[in-house]
Amino acid sequence: MDQGDAATMEATTATVEDRVWDGDTVLDVQGLVKHFPVRSGVLQRVSAWVKAVDGVSFTIKKGETFGLVGESGCGKTTVGRTILRLIEPTAGNVYFEDEDVFAQSRKDMKRLRRDMQLIFQDPFSSLDPRMPIGESISEGLTVHGIKGEEADTTIRRVLKEVGLHPEHSRRYPHEFSGGQRQRIGIARALALRPKLIVCDEPVSALDVSIQSQVLNLLNDLQNEHGLTYLFIAHNLSVVEHISSRVGVMYLGKMVELTDRDSLFANPLHPYTKALISAVPVPNPNLKRERIILQGDVPSPLNPPPGCSFHPRCPIAEAICSEVDPVWRNVGTVDVEHWVACHLVDDDAGSGHSKT
Repeated sequence: MDQGDAATMEATTATVEDRVWDGDTVLDVQGLVKHFPVRSGVLQRVSAWVKAVDGVSFTIKKGETFGLVGESGCGKTTVGRTILRLIEPTAGNVYFEDEDVFAQSRKDMKRLRRDMQLIFQDPFSSLDPRMPIGESISEGLTVHGIKGEEADTTIRRVLKEVGLHPEHSRRYPHEFSGGQRQRIGIARALALRPKLIVCDEPVSALDVSIQSQVLNLLNDLQNEHGLTYLFIAHNLSVVEHISSRVGVMYLGKMVELTDRDSLFANPLHPYTKALISAVPVPNPNLKRERIILQGDVPSPLNPPPGCSFHPRCPIAEAICSEVDPVWRNVGTVDVEHWVACHLVDDDAGSGHSKT
């Protein structure tokens, strides 16, 4: 771990001591960092670090859907998998309700994962092609000691909840369409009655017409069971439809975070504005200025100094390439609006901004 990682770990440890759970927060992510080592040479020594996630913080309340968006490679999937400890973190803290996820033993983590489930992006590769879907759904139940008639009843129940027939449990994944396979993935995540579900781009591999069906299903299940979602996506149209709050990531860092309506009505960060300008508008009379970003996303192996977005930013100034912007709340008393940009005024959340 380099000096930057050590400083991050020290800062997040200091925050942990003062933390008090409010009873309404399901997930609390504080300064999450994940750096992957790059090894080279005969001895495979670490020669560099890929900074996939670099100090991400947010909270999710009970029953809400938090959308996490950004271009491919920005680190959003790594955030989701690190929260579940499918990937071990480099630094930071994650709390599920009042429990420190990263402090759990293997046995305690198994217990905790019953309440924290994952829907994978690719509904085909996430299912074993040699296993009937009923057996795929029952794997999690077996791990947690649910077998026999109780397991069979649960499988029939969740298949009906996602719009499939109980007799489908004897079929294999190749016998279903893409949308049906994603419903099976949702049923598998739902089987243990979790409190939090991490949805890792669950509709990106589906046709547009099927996407809306799956999104409506997720909404219905949330209302019925009081579920909380971390919804990871790169499609802002999808995020606008399902999310109550949205965080925007760029090159491993959060650049903007607020509620859905504020983000789409008053985006502050230049990167967010560029993303929203690319969303198709169904009304032909409503014209939106298209912002086309120049260049490619920098490598997380060697991110640029200062603001990581400055090489592509259309309004960047000298300070942007020299000083890392502060993550600050520029919103109102009623609506928080967090942003990391030198060119955003302190009252920009009220509708005033230099950008």
